[in-house]
Amino acid sequence: MTVQYQHTLRGPFEIEGVGIHTGAAARVRVEPAGTGEGVTFVLPGGERISALAENVTETARATVLGTGNASVSTVEHLLAALFGMGIDNASIAISGPEVPVADGSSAVFAEHIVRVGSVAQNELRRTFVPSHAQFFRDGDRALILLPAARFRVRYVADYAAPIGSQYFDAEIDPEVFRDTIAGARTFGYLHEVENLRKRGLAQGGSLDNAVVFGPDGPMQPLRWPDEPVRHKVLDLLGDLSLLGVRPQCEVIAIKSGHKLHCTATKELRRQIVRAVPSANVR
Repeated sequence: MTVQYQHTLRGPFEIEGVGIHTGAAARVRVEPAGTGEGVTFVLPGGERISALAENVTETARATVLGTGNASVSTVEHLLAALFGMGIDNASIAISGPEVPVADGSSAVFAEHIVRVGSVAQNELRRTFVPSHAQFFRDGDRALILLPAARFRVRYVADYAAPIGSQYFDAEIDPEVFRDTIAGARTFGYLHEVENLRKRGLAQGGSLDNAVVFGPDGPMQPLRWPDEPVRHKVLDLLGDLSLLGVRPQCEVIAIKSGHKLHCTATKELRRQIVRAVPSANVR
């Protein structure tokens, strides 16, 4: 097995825009961090929130991290980019209540990571290797982790027409993430968007940062015919990054979302903390 070292960014990058749910102005500055520091959000008042499952406070429409009275919302697309592009340690200074939505995908974050580059650090990457199959369920939604030599995701999505059933299967590495997952945009149905707007939500959402499906199909061109399931994989990767270590396993997801991902990662985090320094955390 190839020895894998932790990685951080070679330099910082900044992105600004609006939050998809609040419509508020938002900016992030993503900077290198030291070995073993993981990914941390730094709020304007200086409060720090580690991107770990135990800090998840909400999963209804996005993954929200918080400690005390401080929180940051819609972290999954940025976390997916860092995770998918192999960045273990980063510090994220954020202004605004949400991470900027950009185009509704992880593409802009991944592009900046490629531009600034990454650098190997002098400490081995910690990896979670499940010793047995683990199963998490919420109604008809399921998440299964199986021991495997490499990290692989198989995702089954099943939505009402016109989206329907879709399937994605791939071993995940930075090239696969960048080329087949990062550009998949968040999506929803037109009637859902209208209802959210009436409730004061999705204030920053538009056809520029989300794929909207009307009764007859998408209201703008898709980047892939199965773009919705690819975005679900993107969300899953962002949520799995909250393990704080690299999963080495096969993940089978059936209609899973932020709530189930949070349930699973919190339980796995408890196992990881109890297991250190046992053989299944390398």
